[in-house]
Amino acid sequence: MQYRELGRTGLQVSEIGMGCEGFVEKSLEEVRAMVDIMEAAGVNCIDLYSPNPAFRSNLGQALRGRRERFVLQAHLCAAWKDGQYVRTRKLEEVREAFEDQLRRLETETVEIGMIHYVDSMEDWETVQTGGVMAYARKLKAQGKIRCIGLSSHNPEVSLAAVRSGLIEVLMFSVNPCYDLQPAREDVEELWKPENYAVPLVNMDPARQELYETCQRSGVGITVMKAFGGGDLLNAELSPAGKALTLYQCIHYALTRPGVASVMSGARNLEELKTSIVYETASESEKDYAGALAKLPKISWKGHCMYCGHCAPCPVGVDVAAVTKFLRLAEAQGMVPETVREHYAVLSRHAGECVACGSCEKRCPFEVPVIENMRRAAEVFGY
Repeated sequence: MQYRELGRTGLQVSEIGMGCEGFVEKSLEEVRAMVDIMEAAGVNCIDLYSPNPAFRSNLGQALRGRRERFVLQAHLCAAWKDGQYVRTRKLEEVREAFEDQLRRLETETVEIGMIHYVDSMEDWETVQTGGVMAYARKLKAQGKIRCIGLSSHNPEVSLAAVRSGLIEVLMFSVNPCYDLQPAREDVEELWKPENYAVPLVNMDPARQELYETCQRSGVGITVMKAFGGGDLLNAELSPAGKALTLYQCIHYALTRPGVASVMSGARNLEELKTSIVYETASESEKDYAGALAKLPKISWKGHCMYCGHCAPCPVGVDVAAVTKFLRLAEAQGMVPETVREHYAVLSRHAGECVACGSCEKRCPFEVPVIENMRRAAEVFGY
């Protein structure tokens, strides 16, 4: 298992994480079996969006004796009322739900306190001023949560939260279809067929800015909806008009700036094992570039996808890395210190490009690599 730094939190999380779908409505024995597999494979990050009390209790028992080996992403504002899930901003309900979560998980602290499901600017304002953020900060000060996060499907809301400096982790929906859609307050709009009726070209600017801002500011991204609820894996259901594979979806998400871990929506032992096999899959199995380049309803022409098809460079320039650092610098309007230092340690730099064009011939997305290298040499000075 490969591990990544979760932004500036100091936490190391596995590239493959675990959503709670596989634990809900399962027996204690089934939950324990899934945790056994996770522990053996090194999967250490678990998202806990569901407030289902049986799920929380079963997971707490399954983690006995090994709690310290896992990073728990526990949600604030997800409550259980009258036998069903509700999202709430009422402070008393938020407190009761969180305290219940700690009791049932049999722990005194969780690594991430994730403010649950903020998809509108109005709701973000409520979170900031209505007491929820103050409560989250109090929990952090008390040591009950290590860092504050926020979950959202809306890049504009997410950008506002990241820029506020109040959050350290963002749980965001990342997949090749959502990434072409503009910001919306209703997540269901992201999947409606009519929003794919006209061919979509290139990533939505707000989403691109969000990923780059997270990487630049040290806000770690944990990914939800990587498979679009499974629809992207089914040619008949995929709004892209063609199915992608599990490994292509995971690899796509993991190559976005700022991303640390993909929460696999594994619903059973076999699906969990399949997701884990991503770590030993071949590069050809992970490669999403060829598939994305041929999608009938979507185009990334001219947009670098960090897929690596441009390699190998005859002089050894890591074209994808240079392009990523160039974007980060241009988006900021300057060269941030962290970007400058990461660029500096590359073994070869943009100024060493000989403009042979071999990279451009191999690129599935017709990216103007030579021009990008020229700009990067100007921006970084070499």
